[in-house]
Amino acid sequence: MFDLERDGPSRSVRLCGCVVTRGVGAASLVCAHDCLLLDLDGTVFRGSSPTTGAIETLESIEARTLYLTNNASRLAQEVADHLGELGFNVDPADVVTSAQSAARLLGNELEHGSRVLVVGTEALATEVVNVGLVPVRSVQEAPAAVVQGHSPDTDWRDLAEAALAIRGGALWVACNIDATFPTERGLVPGNGSMVAALRAATGSEPIVVGKPQPTMLRDALARGGNFESPLVVGDRLDTDIAGANSEGLPSLLVLSGVSTAADLVCAPSDRHPVYVAEDLRGLCQPSETVRIGPRPGWRSSTSGDTVTIASAGDCGGGLSVVRAAAHAVWSAQFNGRPPVLRAGDDLAHAALEKWCLLDLG
Repeated sequence: MFDLERDGPSRSVRLCGCVVTRGVGAASLVCAHDCLLLDLDGTVFRGSSPTTGAIETLESIEARTLYLTNNASRLAQEVADHLGELGFNVDPADVVTSAQSAARLLGNELEHGSRVLVVGTEALATEVVNVGLVPVRSVQEAPAAVVQGHSPDTDWRDLAEAALAIRGGALWVACNIDATFPTERGLVPGNGSMVAALRAATGSEPIVVGKPQPTMLRDALARGGNFESPLVVGDRLDTDIAGANSEGLPSLLVLSGVSTAADLVCAPSDRHPVYVAEDLRGLCQPSETVRIGPRPGWRSSTSGDTVTIASAGDCGGGLSVVRAAAHAVWSAQFNGRPPVLRAGDDLAHAALEKWCLLDLG
């Protein structure tokens, strides 16, 4: 069953895939969009487990759903199969990987049959083949380009071959530069950590196709036709939300993966989402409930670098205080200085403390 968040005295019910608030008539967030551009790791699942409410939520919605992953270690079919094992029903044609986008870029840049040194899995090598290029693993085979994607087996030898090729003038394409990615055990090194090693070794900068760069979002939207109101959904401010903002798309941040409520409140303007929810169940909340902005149950005041949040009647629950605090801090325009959040009363203190918002410096 859905655990619908309450923000004030109104109550929400789910009707025919859309949520309506009794006494308000507000449609759910998903009902305002004809396409969802969903991140995977940290948003739909963490490691081998679905995020809370993800299966039920995605089964209940009717909007076209495209699944975007910066992780280049699997083929689209393998991603769909993995999602199937977790209980989701996903068409491989609706999966967009950074490996696909990187290969497409290389196919456009290089002559047919050119060699590409692959630092990554066989799935990435397969995508290279699919665009008419030849994957290799050694600089001795004179690659015209290097493509780098996540693999748990990448070692020093792989990085050494890539460094030599890049120093020799090969085009360098990185599938993504996420420094970490979430698992059920916690955050572990991502492709960006390996890219950083090559950057340090070569003094070069790669062409990046994964989020927050616009390449993947554009590739995804090109698959579905003429969408009028797509919504980007993800767990990372630095990739999912920044990518959405770079394309002028609205976004929902879910706190089921990497970015935290404190990260949200302190985020620079190019990483501000429109909405925030604990997980994908937020898609089935009224739009105004999950929108970041003033909340009827909270009031704020600013003095210098300090923002004070105090209760004002029925404070609602869940992330209500986070939405109010983020709006107050963003409106104060601290220009990169860390804000100080202060509680104006005991209720505000408890709410801010729950989301670790009392020590942002």
